[in-house]
Amino acid sequence: MIERLQHLAEASRLLDEFPVVALIGARQVGKTTLARAIAASQTRPVHHFDLEDPRTEARFASPMLALENLTGLVVLDEIQRHPELFPVLRVLADRPGTPARFLILGSASPDLMQHSAESLAGRIVYHELPGLDLAETGAASMDSLWQRGGFPKSFLAASDPASLRWRKEFIRSYLERDIPALGFRLPPATLRRFWSMLAHYHGQTWNGSELARVFGVTERTVRHYLDILAATFMVRILPPWHENLGKRQVKAPKIYLADSGILHSLLEIANPQELGNHPKIGASWECFALHQVVRRMNVGWDACHYWKLHSGAELDLFVHSGGRRLGFEFKFTDTPRATPSMHSALEHLHLDGLYVVHAGLDRFVLDRRIAALPLADVGNEAGTAEATAAR
Repeated sequence: MIERLQHLAEASRLLDEFPVVALIGARQVGKTTLARAIAASQTRPVHHFDLEDPRTEARFASPMLALENLTGLVVLDEIQRHPELFPVLRVLADRPGTPARFLILGSASPDLMQHSAESLAGRIVYHELPGLDLAETGAASMDSLWQRGGFPKSFLAASDPASLRWRKEFIRSYLERDIPALGFRLPPATLRRFWSMLAHYHGQTWNGSELARVFGVTERTVRHYLDILAATFMVRILPPWHENLGKRQVKAPKIYLADSGILHSLLEIANPQELGNHPKIGASWECFALHQVVRRMNVGWDACHYWKLHSGAELDLFVHSGGRRLGFEFKFTDTPRATPSMHSALEHLHLDGLYVVHAGLDRFVLDRRIAALPLADVGNEAGTAEATAAR
């Protein structure tokens, strides 16, 4: 087991500040394991309920009676299956003295769990648990993490074939069990076909009309499919950045599969040799690197955008956070070069620094305010890199 100390500390801190903390993320990403670690660190009583357990469902026939006398920490796993609990949690969260704190675990985004937003406004905070990242696995495991993805059971599998089998079973279970459990009436084969098609568009600008034409449905339908995958953490939608530049800017979002291992399964990539020969290897690595940078910089996805002009200039990742404006380009090479597009981004976006994250081992300066960084160096050293690039 890989300890996820940063998430443990953050979730514990939030529990001291809010009566309800929602730990959200994809199924099998490690939410229950993290909840147990949080419970083990508590000095107060802990009560854990798996809302998928039939015995728990029977006990929660009257949820107020089941919860109102509990003190300490109450963990409710797979909360999206029981939206009727949210009004109850609002009442319990408002009790004087806050006798209980609630850690609720969900495999659906806040937008999908509308009941939490409506019932618990001002009482709840969300913490997203992503897949494993390089800070947790170590830079020496980078290639394995990229190939297998960040789901713990996939990454820690005994062999590449075992990892692939786990991911294929995860995809099947997600389509046949998880999606219907969330109330979506959609044939598993239909969403599987769309998901596989989306894998071939991984890292590209969303073009709903083209996908609708290829898939043989309306543009509204394919957007609905996309929203389902995004709301269940299978897809990441990166919005464009707009400023009044006097130039035409692309306004469609970029679409990424959230886990590189799932991407490789959908592309029928079974091992490192097949990955090395696949035409999507560059897009796969670039998107893997993008996700690692966002996580290791410890910024929320709401601070992240991409930027592109219709004339061709673009930036893979623009992070506007803490008063800084940082740009990132991702290159699957060990010899990146500064380009006119990068200089255009520096000028138009008024960047404090631009970092070309590459697949090599060395750090070096490409130009004023442009530095080349190996992926393993990105994270806590971003400040050092910025100083280097500014020379």
